Amino acid sequence: MFEIQTEDRGQVGIGTLIVFIAMVLVAAIAAGVLINTAGFLQTQAEDTGVESTQQVSDRVQVASSVGSVNDTVGENDITSINLTVHKAPGAGVIDLSDITIQWISGDAENFVHADVGGDSTFTTTAIVGDDDNVLIDSTDRHELTMVPPDTFNPGDTAQVTITTGSGAQTSLTLNVPDSINDDESAVSL
Repeated sequence: MFEIQTEDRGQVGIGTLIVFIAMVLVAAIAAGVLINTAGFLQTQAEDTGVESTQQVSDRVQVASSVGSVNDTVGENDITSINLTVHKAPGAGVIDLSDITIQWISGDAENFVHADVGGDSTFTTTAIVGDDDNVLIDSTDRHELTMVPPDTFNPGDTAQVTITTGSGAQTSLTLNVPDSINDDESAVSL
């Protein structure tokens, strides 16, 4: 009544097994690609988070700004500017030789560290701390000294932006007092 064909059934089973193994291999390769992509994206997201945090927190704060007054009688312009800086709360180590200072007063000028070289430079001196160019601890204080790019007279104002190597910015306005006495050697800006 019923005829049983065992040869055909065996071939169908082997074909199904081959297709199943192929599907498992394709799924394993796809899973490997997804895991690698997820790992890459996680690493990239972590790096972006660290860089974003540095751009916000790795900045300097200006504790004081002092201008040295021209010692020539009758000349009361500012010949050099000293900015005392320290790390902002939460900031990491800041290399002062990597910062730039943008000066805007009439014309714009960008200052770089004297070690880098160029026409407009500033120097650093450690007041509190071991290294002249690096803010390590929150107690470190360093003095940035620069010469104004143009005459900085009584009543003049300049906008200064300090940008660290990570891109964090600190802005301040320097105001020369309206009158300076001939006996003053320095004034608060």
